[in-house]
Amino acid sequence: MITVLSSQNLAISWLSGYDQPFRELVSSWIIIMITVSLVCFAVSELTRNYSQVDKLWSLLPAIYSWTAVASFPSARTIIMASLVTIWGLRLSYNFYRKGGYSLIPWRGDEDYRWKILRESPALASRFRFGVFNLLFISLYQNMIILLFTTPVLMASLYPEVPVGWTDIAAAALMGSFIIVETVADNQQFRFQAMKKKAIQEDAKYSESLIKGFLTEGLWQYVRHPNFASEQGIWISFYLFSVSASGKLINFTLTGPVLLIVLFIGSSIMTENISSGKYPEYQTYQKEVPKFIPGIYRIRKKS
Repeated sequence: MITVLSSQNLAISWLSGYDQPFRELVSSWIIIMITVSLVCFAVSELTRNYSQVDKLWSLLPAIYSWTAVASFPSARTIIMASLVTIWGLRLSYNFYRKGGYSLIPWRGDEDYRWKILRESPALASRFRFGVFNLLFISLYQNMIILLFTTPVLMASLYPEVPVGWTDIAAAALMGSFIIVETVADNQQFRFQAMKKKAIQEDAKYSESLIKGFLTEGLWQYVRHPNFASEQGIWISFYLFSVSASGKLINFTLTGPVLLIVLFIGSSIMTENISSGKYPEYQTYQKEVPKFIPGIYRIRKKS
C-alpha cells in the first residue's frame, strides 16, 4: 500500500506540468491500474487462482488506449489503439483456447508457474506468497501493463504532429510481430494438442514429440519466438512515441524495457523447468538462441 501511495504522489507531482485534460487522462489510468491491482489481489487470495492478472493482460492495454483516443483523438492515437486491439483480441483468443477463461470470471486454468513458485522454499508460507502476490503478481505486473501502453500518452501530447514514415514503420513492424506471434502460438498449441493425443492425423513435429518439447517450426530458430515477438510488438509501439515527440529517448521507454526484463526472468524460470523435465533441453539451449535468431542459423535451416 505504501508503494501505491508513493507512486500516486510521484505521478501527481509529475502531472503538475501538463494541462488539465492530460492530467485527467493519466489520473484515470492510474485509478484503473490501482483498482484492478487490488481486485486481482483480493480475488486471487480468495480463490487461490493466481492468474487473475493473466486474464486481463490482453484487455487492459486496449482500455487504456481507447480512453486516450476519447480524450485526444488523432490519426496516430486511433492507429495505435486499433493495433493494440488487434493484438489484444488475438492474445485473448489464444488464452481462451488454452482454458484461461471461464464463464465464472475468477476461474479458468492457472499458469503452472504460479503453482511451482507457491511450492518453492522461499515462498512456501501463505503469508510470504501473499506478499509476493500483492507486490509482484498484482501490483507490479499491472504497473508494467500500464507503462508499456504509455506511448499512446506521448502521442496524446502531440495531436498536431502528422503521421509520418516512422509511424508507418512502427505499424508495419508491430503488425509483422503480431503475425509471427500468431504463428508461434498456433504451432505451440498444435504441438501441445498432439502431445495430449488430441491430434494424430500426421507426423508433424515428430522429432519434437520424441524430445518432449517443441524444436520445429519457429522454435528451430529461437527458443521463445512468442516471447520475442511480444517484446518486438511493444518496442515497435514505442516508435509511435518517437514519431510524435521527435525524441528518440523519452519517458515511455520505461515500459518496453521493464517488459523485456520481465520476459528474461520468465524465460529463465520456464527453461529451468524444461531442463529438469527433458534430458535434451540443455543441448537445445546451447544450439538455439533464446530470442534473436542468428543469421547463420536461418541460412542453414532455409
